[in-house]
Order: sequence, then structure tokens, then C-alpha cells
Amino acid sequence: MMMLKLKWKLGMVANKIRRRAEEVLNSQEGVGTVEVVLLILVAVGLVLIFKDKITSLVNSIFSKITSQAGKV
Repeated sequence: MMMLKLKWKLGMVANKIRRRAEEVLNSQEGVGTVEVVLLILVAVGLVLIFKDKITSLVNSIFSKITSQAGKV
């Protein structure tokens, strides 16, 4: 009997998740989400491509900050 209740509750949760996923995919809000995900992927790709240059730039900036911190 308890297994039937658990199975019924899991079915209800699965239906809610499925309905919500359909709402997101069919709404215009989903388009904005896809755009944000694509922009994040492009940004991550650029970071991976220019990793060495970014690292050297950040290191030089921090070394300048450290060397000039005593002058303030």
C-alpha cells in the first residue's frame, strides 16, 4: 500500500515537472533563457581561448597594485 502511495506521489511530481517544462519551452520567457545560456557559453569559450593572455594581464595588474600600494 505504501509503495502505491509513493508511486502515485512520484507520478504527480513528474507531471508537475513535465507541465512546467512545457510552459517554459512554449513561452517567450524560454527564449530569453536560451539567449542567456548562449551568451554564457560564448563568454566561457572566449575565456578558454584567451586564458593565457587573461592570466598574464591579471598578474601584471596585481603586481602593479602590490608595488604601488605603499605609495598611497
